[in-house]
Amino acid sequence: MTAFISGNRVRLLENGADFFPALLAAIEGAEREIHLETYIFADDEVGRSVAAALARAAQRGVTVRVLVDGFGARDFTAGLGAMLRADGVEVAVYRPEVARLRFRRHRLRRLHRKLAVMDNEIAFIGGINIVDDWDNLHQAAQVPPRFDYAAMVEGPMVAQVRQTMAHLWHLVRWSQLRRRGAGRESHCPLPQPAGQTACALLIRDNLRHRRDIEDAYLAAINGAERDILIANAYFLPGRRFRQTLMDAASRGVRVTLLVQGRVEYLLQHYATRSLYRRLLAAGIRIHEYQRSFLHAKVAVVDGHWATVGSSNIDPFSLLLAREANLVVEDRTFAALMTASLERAVADGAQPVLLEDMKRQSRWERWASALAYFLVRLAVGVSRYGGAEYRE
Repeated sequence: MTAFISGNRVRLLENGADFFPALLAAIEGAEREIHLETYIFADDEVGRSVAAALARAAQRGVTVRVLVDGFGARDFTAGLGAMLRADGVEVAVYRPEVARLRFRRHRLRRLHRKLAVMDNEIAFIGGINIVDDWDNLHQAAQVPPRFDYAAMVEGPMVAQVRQTMAHLWHLVRWSQLRRRGAGRESHCPLPQPAGQTACALLIRDNLRHRRDIEDAYLAAINGAERDILIANAYFLPGRRFRQTLMDAASRGVRVTLLVQGRVEYLLQHYATRSLYRRLLAAGIRIHEYQRSFLHAKVAVVDGHWATVGSSNIDPFSLLLAREANLVVEDRTFAALMTASLERAVADGAQPVLLEDMKRQSRWERWASALAYFLVRLAVGVSRYGGAEYRE
């Protein structure tokens, strides 16, 4: 059961053009503490600007804590991380032992959340890493910036985000330093109501919250009466999720999927396409985003339920990684997200037709089937979710 908290103001941020100015302004305005979690913290123009703002905050006496993933930000510790530590920023790395050659299953369990909290007053939740949308690879190929979202939240919800981040921070620090209470603590007043919006924070971990995000999606889809619009960069749902979408389409709900069209990860691309024929035959509309690289993980249901966060709809996000999504019950917020997604479908996507999938070559069908098998195998090796991904 999703627990909503009212009294919030939530602003939708589209792409880094919206997100990074808002994040930097919040960092510059912080007076007591800053918590930041990210999967990637790149040493590029954006990463250096965020690092510089964090360093300035620490130098003026703000408690600043940065937690990054040991794989996604594997070069961070020796680069920007070392500079931040020298300026008084507390830095920790989630599962930093990925450099060893010996394979271990737990290395597939990553910190994929993108969260930030300033002074227990402002929180950011979404899918945007600390990395330039206009990276060199995309510039060379003349590809527009990645298409992604985040949300800026003010109000009582911020306290829950802060508590969630503080819990993981202390867990990671204790596991690496073997002592509790590492680092100085700051005390911030509780956030006051800032609006009328009700929202909920959903996390995924390997303990009490293994299926919270997936279950929230399924409940919203099961309750849908008119429209379901999902944009997801890495879309490879299990059988239960696929069946729930098809059941919604069969009862007359308009189900639209916006998925990755450009080939970023070959295995994921072909595995996703292995699902198309059955979904299309059930009446689900599928559009592949071609204008740039899709990185969004958002959805809108019936014009009032919306989610934005870090969780893809694939086995690695839903069964392995630490994720965080915000669910918003607000028609204005949902309308803004719907309008943005509809523009993306109209201006940057190509529809996938059932007739085209039926005309696929034998090689294409085999490639998709093999890719799907290999993804299932990787999930099986991790010892998580095998039953969820049986056909």
